[in-house]
Amino acid sequence: MRKNARTGAIAFGIAAAMLGAAYASVPLYRLFCQVTGFAGTTQVASADTVVEETGVELGIRFDANVAPGMGWDFKPVQVRDRLKIGERKMAFFQATNTNDYPVTGTAVFNVSPDTAGKYFNKIQCFCFTEQTLQPGQTASMPVSYYVDPAILDDPSGKRIEEITLSYTFFPAREQTASKPATDTRG
Repeated sequence: MRKNARTGAIAFGIAAAMLGAAYASVPLYRLFCQVTGFAGTTQVASADTVVEETGVELGIRFDANVAPGMGWDFKPVQVRDRLKIGERKMAFFQATNTNDYPVTGTAVFNVSPDTAGKYFNKIQCFCFTEQTLQPGQTASMPVSYYVDPAILDDPSGKRIEEITLSYTFFPAREQTASKPATDTRG
């Protein structure tokens, strides 16, 4: 009987540890990606960060997507741009809610190639907060960014000729992108 109780306690301990690891894995992975730029995760820079502009030019391509059924049109105002590494630039995206009800969305983002993630710095971005659009509303959504000159010290980074900044909007806070239920209580 004691042996069974001990085995049960060990099994319960292992299950609890696995459950704890599962809950901790998402925030730990997100933190790891933010620190290292892994998987194209961009960096966040302060507005007062001073970066020296280089003479080396780089192409930037902008990509915009929405989750299926969300009911938004979302696109970059300009699909391509060029910048000098270290130069601050601003890009604009445009979103329109085509639904007949408000929708709140959250944008997830990444850059490719993945190597560029740790050098692509956003100073200000619509993706830092949730965005709510009323029925038929169109909003201009800016992102202010620069590419860190340290990319030129990275052997794989200095071979990059174009970086793609991609956003995908998803419904926020477990909100579904379908019409809200109507009150039938009478």
